[in-house]
Amino acid sequence: MEEKVRLSDIASELGLSTAAVSYVLHGKTGMVSERTAVRVRRVLEDRGYLPRAAEVLLAENPAKIVGVVINAHEKYEAHILEDAFVASALNALSAETAGRGLQMMVRTVNDLDDIVSFATMWNLKGLVLIGFCGADYGRLRESIRVPFAVYDACGVTAERVCAVNIDDRRGGFQVGEYFRLCGHHRALCLSDNDTDMDLERWKGFREGFGSGAEFRMIPMVKSERTAFYREKLPEIRSFTAVFAVSDYYAVELIRFLQSSGVDIPGEISVAGFDDTPLCGLVYPALTTVRQDTAARAKCALDAITKMRAGEAVELSVTLSTELVVRGSTREM
Repeated sequence: MEEKVRLSDIASELGLSTAAVSYVLHGKTGMVSERTAVRVRRVLEDRGYLPRAAEVLLAENPAKIVGVVINAHEKYEAHILEDAFVASALNALSAETAGRGLQMMVRTVNDLDDIVSFATMWNLKGLVLIGFCGADYGRLRESIRVPFAVYDACGVTAERVCAVNIDDRRGGFQVGEYFRLCGHHRALCLSDNDTDMDLERWKGFREGFGSGAEFRMIPMVKSERTAFYREKLPEIRSFTAVFAVSDYYAVELIRFLQSSGVDIPGEISVAGFDDTPLCGLVYPALTTVRQDTAARAKCALDAITKMRAGEAVELSVTLSTELVVRGSTREM
């Protein structure tokens, strides 16, 4: 029978106290240096150490859990799992893991150290990370040994990390080109940032529409966005088409404009991105860019499975997009 790894053995191997190892194991990384935390995590994973509760739960099902970790960014105001894009992604991942005889465990985090603790405490097959920026993945790769796939990781290429992206630039281009062919001469793009995937969507939109495209940054906090829309309403009405880089922002804008007496799409055409269920919860239904969430989930799980088996995988995969035209837009 294989001898169990004890916390005291790991502490002795590293020349640390048992308390220091325990701090890292339970996520209390503020009690030790970052260098020490990284050393401890690596040995914990290499030795296959599991806390007692996890060991009991997983004894008969080793490496059958896929962890899905979502960035609980402040802009979601503590409602991240209610976000339509996140919910759609989780739905697809749940179906894909179940179809492979795997379990899915979901965590929302504000701190990268929580991801490392999660990966260390559970015997995971791999991780799927959603909503983090490119700079985060290099740091995580140094601290986590299990393979992971990431959504929307522009420009990320690292060993044992597969970036499963969609063609954001092409999707933005499709909206811009559509507005131009509909006869619009001035169009506005709205986003809460100008980096990563949102930047690519804006660049594509500008390429598709031409010189009449303009960009405005909107606040991340909902109450501040509403105040922004009220203040900028005359300017917004000077455009005949608006592209919001997510369905959430597009639907929110439509509701605000309609409450302000603006006819959609009579005065302003509005389009979004993602093709989430929100599109059908507004009237007229939202024109948007569709991404295949099922294909994305399959790609992520394929990559994790191959990396787990030591097989080579593409470090970056880009899936196609499709413009879906509905009632929120019209020809001029």
